[in-house]
Amino acid sequence: MSRGWGRSFLETRQVVFTRLFRYGKQNAVQDLAAVEAFVRVVDRGSFSAAARDLGVAKSTVSKRIAALEERLGARLLYRTTRSVRPTEVGAAYYERCLAVLAAAEEAERAVTRMQQVPRGRLRVSAPMSFGQRYLAPVLAEFMRDFPEVEVDLDLSDRMVDVIAEGFDVAIRVAALPDSSLIARRLAGSRRLVVGAPSYFRARGRPASPAALADHDCLLYAYQASGDTWHFDGPGGAQAVRVQGRLRANNGDVLAVAACAGLGLALLPDFIVEPELRAGRLEPTLPEHCRAETALHAVYPHARHLVPKVRAFVDRLAVRFAGDEWPARRRD
Repeated sequence: MSRGWGRSFLETRQVVFTRLFRYGKQNAVQDLAAVEAFVRVVDRGSFSAAARDLGVAKSTVSKRIAALEERLGARLLYRTTRSVRPTEVGAAYYERCLAVLAAAEEAERAVTRMQQVPRGRLRVSAPMSFGQRYLAPVLAEFMRDFPEVEVDLDLSDRMVDVIAEGFDVAIRVAALPDSSLIARRLAGSRRLVVGAPSYFRARGRPASPAALADHDCLLYAYQASGDTWHFDGPGGAQAVRVQGRLRANNGDVLAVAACAGLGLALLPDFIVEPELRAGRLEPTLPEHCRAETALHAVYPHARHLVPKVRAFVDRLAVRFAGDEWPARRRD
């Protein structure tokens, strides 16, 4: 006999399920449509009724089931002029198909839920000092409001590869060379030359950027041009080579060293703002530190932005539009 109709029930059932899993990945969409047609025929006891339920022609249902039987190598249905009922193998297959369809429906519901409510793991990269001082409170507030979101926060002054390293959002306080990312401006920041009152008493204040060559400077290690400071003053753009005994890859370390009187530092306002207010640091050359660097949230381009990313970036935009941002307190 052809197509396996003469096999025993146990033999045929084993062949059916072996072929189902073998071909499932290759023909997932076609198999699911055929499985749905088969289940509907068994439920309704009629090809015509199943076709009406599915919104397709009766011939389409017949072809799908015939193709399914051909692929599985087993007869699934007994057909008579009055009724349609499953074979013994078909009845066992029917029970498995119910589970398959239920899993597919649950998967669709899960996707729909994820497109509506922020949930899942959110990977965020941010500069160390910014993350500790400003992002952490916003993140805590965000997680309280969205309890189904899990956050992995990576704090580093290193410029991460957002896509290659699997980040959902990165905070950038620098130029944005990667045009494949979407960037949303959150706020502005300026770099300030600062020093401790004790340093200025001992060494005096530089009269111009060029005079920095005669001062001890604290250098930022993550910039290739860390020993070249850039200014934008009344005379236009200017680059000055500086030198010093301390080089560090973290702005907070440089701020502490500056407070200790070890030298002058060129740091973002959001790092030194508390020290400026407390009088532990003082600015110098302010007329040459007018250039603003934008603070951006960047994330991979997506046709449909995942709710967790949208909600997080929206929260950042709202919070850093407020008066707690250092640049606005200065204004």
